[in-house]
Amino acid sequence: MFSSSASVPYWRLSSFYFFYFALVGAWMPFWPLYLQENGFNAADIGYLAGILMATKIVAPNIWGWLADKTGRRMSIIRAGSLIALVIFLGLFWNIDSFWWMAIIIAGYSFFWNAVLAQFEVVTLSHLGTRYQRYSQIRVWGSIGFIIAVTLLGYSFDYLSISWLPWVIVFLLLGIWLSSLTVNEKEPLQTSDSERRSLKSVLKQPAVIAFLIACFLLQVSHGPYYTFFSVYLEDHGYSRTVTGLLWSLGVLAEVVVFIVMHKLLQRFSLRQIMFTSLILAVIRWLLLGFYVDDWLIVIIAQLMHAATFGSYHAFAVEMVRRFFTGGLEGQGMAMYSGLSFGAGGAVGAVLSGWVWEISPQITFVAAAVACVLATLVSCWVTEHSRVDYNPPSPLH
Repeated sequence: MFSSSASVPYWRLSSFYFFYFALVGAWMPFWPLYLQENGFNAADIGYLAGILMATKIVAPNIWGWLADKTGRRMSIIRAGSLIALVIFLGLFWNIDSFWWMAIIIAGYSFFWNAVLAQFEVVTLSHLGTRYQRYSQIRVWGSIGFIIAVTLLGYSFDYLSISWLPWVIVFLLLGIWLSSLTVNEKEPLQTSDSERRSLKSVLKQPAVIAFLIACFLLQVSHGPYYTFFSVYLEDHGYSRTVTGLLWSLGVLAEVVVFIVMHKLLQRFSLRQIMFTSLILAVIRWLLLGFYVDDWLIVIIAQLMHAATFGSYHAFAVEMVRRFFTGGLEGQGMAMYSGLSFGAGGAVGAVLSGWVWEISPQITFVAAAVACVLATLVSCWVTEHSRVDYNPPSPLH
């Protein structure tokens, strides 16, 4: 899968992604069910999901700026992982209180959300000119997600979901321990003449439009990430099947990550972007109107390969091209904050408001958000100076 090289700590980098996204696999499908079982209603669940997403708006940018200034990126990642673990342990003090839950989620996620964007920069710096191999390391995050969601989906058909917080504690510990194994490695140094200000990059209309498109795509994921498990359970799917369906979506994502370096050489970034967005529109409409047809739900889950997998790989490559000259950390943080953070928060809260009116309307709104993202992306490709053609062959 990956050319061996002493300069690339493949398994150490991969282990961090494995534990980080295994936690996502424990949280995303089952946390809403855990909250529902503890008496929280749809609006409460939406607000709590929104709080977690909202910290992604602020946290990555603060830590990205600090990491770029100090150069101590791995120290920040290790500290953030450990503090997130300590704060989350406070959850057990009062599980039933909405406000205590909100405080714990806000505190823990502020530090947890600080680490991924910076670890992406560390990974790319270790890869150097072999940046197209990024997906072959990131794929282990998807594998961690699949293992977590499959095992927990099966387990929670027989065990109480009250065990979920302890699973999360174990995975947070794994994130911190894996971060201890990765050495600091800064990106290639840039001269004073090559350095750029963040303001100068953000003044470019194409960069603004690109970030807006990423924001809208994540808004569209709000109903899926917040209520998909609840939606399936309401339509008679068991928790084992729910876990398998989540796993199927990420398995499709794994396949894309494995072959992404080849896709980047064969297809233009423009083609990858538009294909991802159009399939996202189709996916949300299928889930909104055909959830009782298990075959269509399977097809919709396979589309996760595009709505997250290929689009995320495209977006990471765009960030790498836009945010140069010492802005790598802040660029990745900006992408993470405005898409997964602001987009995810708005999507979670809005879906919480609309869900009790109609799940179908909620998914139609998600599809509309993707249409808007597609229109904005058309503008990006017409006005960007970035080369969208396939990159040069691998070094």
